[in-house]
Amino acid sequence: MRHLKNTCKLNRTTSHRRCMFANMLKSLIEHGRIETTIPKAKALRRYADRMITLAKENTLATRRKAIAELMIQFNSLSEQDKRAARKGDTSSYNTDRQVIEHLFSELGPRFATRQGGYTRILKNSQRRVGDGAQTCFIEYLEA
Repeated sequence: MRHLKNTCKLNRTTSHRRCMFANMLKSLIEHGRIETTIPKAKALRRYADRMITLAKENTLATRRKAIAELMIQFNSLSEQDKRAARKGDTSSYNTDRQVIEHLFSELGPRFATRQGGYTRILKNSQRRVGDGAQTCFIEYLEA
């Protein structure tokens, strides 16, 4: 019996599922909208809403929790990259730094007055190539 087991496994191992959701979350935060299958979107919604809840608080501890959840690796910058970053050029960064900054500087304040339900799932057509799965868009609301 599966009492109190509320994890949707999606036919993947735990490590694969964690990495998949981390990558999907990064893309969702970066672009605001992604296309995926309906079961993945419904499972991702839980994590996406949790990220906004962390971003609304905006403390060092919540930033570290978000970094851990998104599995972000901060590679150290060379001296030349550090100088360029101080001048405002962020092209030498990997996009992970920009994802965290976008989450805490734009998405957190955008939903500051909202009590929950930060995402929306819009059904789309079936895939024409491959398995014919029902696809959908998951996106953050416009506050």
